[in-house]
Amino acid sequence: MTSNSIAITGGRVVPVEGDPVEGGTVLMIDGKIAAVAGPGFEPPPGTDSVDAAGKWVLPGFIDAHAHLGVYEEGEGWAGSDTNELTGPVQAHIRALDAINPAEEGFRDAISGGVLAVNINPGSGNPIGGQTVAVRCWGRTVDEMVLREPAGLKSALGENPKRVYSEKKETPSTRLGTAAVIRSAFVEAGNYLAKQEDHSPERSGATERDLKLEALGRVLRREIPWRQHCHRADDIATAMRLAAEFGYDLVIDHGTEAHLLADKIAAAGIPVVIGPLLTSRSKVELRNRSLANPGRLAAAGVMIAITTDHPVVPVHFLIHQATLAVKEGLDPVTALRSVTINPARIIGVADRIGSLSPGKDADVVIWSGDPLDVMSRAEVAYIGGREIYRYDYAARTGVFVTP
Repeated sequence: MTSNSIAITGGRVVPVEGDPVEGGTVLMIDGKIAAVAGPGFEPPPGTDSVDAAGKWVLPGFIDAHAHLGVYEEGEGWAGSDTNELTGPVQAHIRALDAINPAEEGFRDAISGGVLAVNINPGSGNPIGGQTVAVRCWGRTVDEMVLREPAGLKSALGENPKRVYSEKKETPSTRLGTAAVIRSAFVEAGNYLAKQEDHSPERSGATERDLKLEALGRVLRREIPWRQHCHRADDIATAMRLAAEFGYDLVIDHGTEAHLLADKIAAAGIPVVIGPLLTSRSKVELRNRSLANPGRLAAAGVMIAITTDHPVVPVHFLIHQATLAVKEGLDPVTALRSVTINPARIIGVADRIGSLSPGKDADVVIWSGDPLDVMSRAEVAYIGGREIYRYDYAARTGVFVTP
């Protein structure tokens, strides 16, 4: 299709922010959503029409916590760039600089209706580095970026404790991990104070420090603190630190977040929960349950569901939501947990996450209800351009070259 105007017509349109529209139309013009309308809507002359009768039309899904492109599947150490384990404070490193957009996982994502992800460094360090929100399609990562940085990754609990205890270095305990984070924020606060000191007694510019600059963005509430934590006591520590330093907190994983759901809801802290389709491979996961997303949502916590790809393959994102619905999560909330909620958490809700006029035309046509495991993503658009179509005859997806 070469037209800059495309109308997807006749389907069940699920805008997410708004009620579903039967027999609706999504009009895309110049890469943006121009209209979401009901039956009888007349697209402008010259608009290409795509018949979606009997199908569902939704915004592209979003995984707010993944390692696509920085932990390449099947590549071993050569494709593993998630953890810079040469020191516990790595606030200056950026996931952006390690993403391989040619990794097969991005095509898997699109085939599962996932058109955007927030890519995180790993959890081996107390402070792991800067996250980036990207689309899942493009020749270079720079073309794919939606927001950079989209947060700063930190980890509590078993992972940093294990890494540094094996090295016989600080931090080798939970209290040591919290102390490292607290010390880094104190140092960053001092750095900001020096930068803002314009008194006559002070002369010359403060020497730049990339680690402290990144931490300063958290303290200024320009980006959120993405806190890896599973156990309830680690979640309480995360909340304690956030209250002490006054930054915006996002709880990542939150395996036992339901045990503190009332406190988390009262503090207005979102939880990116998952992965859900895993074994209880370590102590922190003993209370993993597909019922936990529903428990959190029922308590008033904003949730987003994550695969933590490659822990769970990214195209299984919607299947995790489906199984959470089976265990009590409201279906409407389930769809919000893979669309508008993650968009808000990573700071891109002005561009993606719902079918709303003015937003980017990142749209997926599904064969049916995406919460039905028999449904599949049939056609995907990014910026109003068709980039994927499922070929039923060949039983494979066909991708457009970026």
